[in-house]
Amino acid sequence: MPTSTLPENDRPAPEKSRISPRSVLLWTAVALLGAVAWGVLALARGEKISAVWLVIAALGSYAIAYRFYSRFIARRVLRPDDRRATPAERLEDGVDFHPTDRRVLLGHHFAAIAGAGPLVGPVLAAQMGYLPGTLWIVAGVIFAGAVQDMVVLFLSMRRDGTSLGQMARDEIGRAGGAAALIAVFAIMIILLGVLALVVVNALAHSPWGTFSVAMTIPIALFMGFWMHRIRPGRVVETSLIGVALLLLAIIGGGWVQNSSLAGTFTLSPTTLVFCLVGYGFVASVLPVWMLLAPRDYLSTFMKIGTIALLAVGVVVAAPVLRADAVTDFATSGAGPVFAGSLFPFLFITIACGALSGFHALVSSGTTPKLIQKESQVRLIGYGAMLMESFVAIMALIAAATLEPGLYYAMNAPAGLLGATAESASHAVAGLGFTITPDQLTQAAKAVEEQTLIARSGGAPTLAVGMSEIFSGVFGGSAMKAFWYHFAIMFEALFILTTVDAGTRVGRFMLQDMLGNVWKPIGRVNWKPGIWVCSGLVVAAWGYFLYTGATDPLGGINQLFPLFGIANQLLAAIALAVCTTILIKSGRLRWAWVTAAPLAWVVAITFTAGWQKIFSGDPKIGFFAQRAKYADAIDAGQVLPPAKSLDDMHTVVTNSTVDGVLIALFLLLVAVVLVNAAVVCARAVRSPGPLPTTEAPYVESRILEEARG
Repeated sequence: MPTSTLPENDRPAPEKSRISPRSVLLWTAVALLGAVAWGVLALARGEKISAVWLVIAALGSYAIAYRFYSRFIARRVLRPDDRRATPAERLEDGVDFHPTDRRVLLGHHFAAIAGAGPLVGPVLAAQMGYLPGTLWIVAGVIFAGAVQDMVVLFLSMRRDGTSLGQMARDEIGRAGGAAALIAVFAIMIILLGVLALVVVNALAHSPWGTFSVAMTIPIALFMGFWMHRIRPGRVVETSLIGVALLLLAIIGGGWVQNSSLAGTFTLSPTTLVFCLVGYGFVASVLPVWMLLAPRDYLSTFMKIGTIALLAVGVVVAAPVLRADAVTDFATSGAGPVFAGSLFPFLFITIACGALSGFHALVSSGTTPKLIQKESQVRLIGYGAMLMESFVAIMALIAAATLEPGLYYAMNAPAGLLGATAESASHAVAGLGFTITPDQLTQAAKAVEEQTLIARSGGAPTLAVGMSEIFSGVFGGSAMKAFWYHFAIMFEALFILTTVDAGTRVGRFMLQDMLGNVWKPIGRVNWKPGIWVCSGLVVAAWGYFLYTGATDPLGGINQLFPLFGIANQLLAAIALAVCTTILIKSGRLRWAWVTAAPLAWVVAITFTAGWQKIFSGDPKIGFFAQRAKYADAIDAGQVLPPAKSLDDMHTVVTNSTVDGVLIALFLLLVAVVLVNAAVVCARAVRSPGPLPTTEAPYVESRILEEARG
């Protein structure tokens, strides 16, 4: 497609800033308060400080970043034009393209990007202390994560909502584009499988969670028809009805759990897999206004409401941060939760909440096809990512306010802790922390769990931390079990919205890929293409999910160790595409906005990938782990987590597959980066901007109607 952008001097000039004394005083106060909070966090040593300072530091930084940095990017780098029709208006088809109220779209986008990452990653990274994680979450989102989401959303919107992989092919070239398409799609299937497995684990044998989450589907359908057929445009009215019904569903879940209906909603992991696959397919093919957008919007109320309530709990209860600011595990790399030193593995473990490649798929998937006006890119792209980052901060607080002994008893591997409270207590003492067997037993009893030992993965730890904070303000110790199970249900709902939106995005990607071979299937409004591609996507991640749910060492469990690095490699591809397009379109002097975070994410992903391939430590290197288990097989030994020689052979296979896949992903991303560098060099030497695939300029009628 030929270039058809407005010349630079024809684009709307940035508005002149109006600076009032009140504004200066307000932002000076915000800056000073944030600086004081950061000073307390950075300088406190050997003393316990309140988690309130962490909340203040984060919120102050977010406010300044949104007010100044995101505005700078919008006005100087992107230059959105509300006179220009977005693809939602030009290509409206009632299925994928539909102009959506910015409030609903913000809710959909936030719900779609906010999956397991901001909840689980910070909890795991707490083994290195609260300070490194906090610094990465806040600085990472301001200068990398929110920038990526905002710029990708804008560039995709200007290209008719084209997917990230197709943008790479169109703007970088055939070699880099083909590598990007393959890498992006393969990584996405892994990410969707991992996210779906977290949902299955959270909802399995939980009638309360299953009922509450299931009820969000009919509620969302009702909201969709109410807002678009019965009472068009009544967003506030629909929101009030939806929130009321959601609260009833949550309360009803507690009632169901203690009623004769509990058995109906107590589902096995295998049954949940089929339910998720079926739901993912339906959510992908139905019109976006009917189910996906209202359900994600509805989920946002639950997510933001819970996090806001958690923030209130932190401010009121003022719990102290019991974790050290920086632990010895940050430098030794011998942490029991995950192996590896602070650089690069902290930045791999904490992805969503700071920088996540998955977000680029949503920003080039559903959202650019729904946005009404170009100026809304700032609120939806940058703003939603700041919201997710605050979720990550609250998750880190929940983990850091737990007693370290309980934290490690929950997150260290079962092979280290053993099966009893006594063995776990002894193992934790060996790590340098203290917790008695009786304390472990009482902690499990307080939340009505049989045991909390070796409940790794981050989700149970977050639930315990949330129950501690909530019960300190609402209901006391008697309510701990309620808040714990509420948190588990909340996490499942949080993650499920990423799975349904991700499936739709996967369908867009597959249609773009196959459209390069056969053009009809690339048309997003061709129903056979929609059904076939949706089926292929859910079949792909559904296969890995089913195998993982039935085999502790198979399916998606086999690929789980790739999750962090693969996700950040997606971010490298996204930022490379953004930087290339900025330079090609004549904005070389602003290219540092995406080039700087690109350099950082390439450094951390390739360093982590190198260590995963070549490290001689079996806890880090895949091939070192393979050699360790192969030697044990030759000696007739069985090492955990294997329970038999057959399991040992499976571990060897898994380690080999993971090592080969990491090497392949690094190679594909390297091809993308090299091809992008060549295109950028050519653009810099060119006397004028190179052609891009930006869609033609069309005057917006939505804006005219709004003015009239």
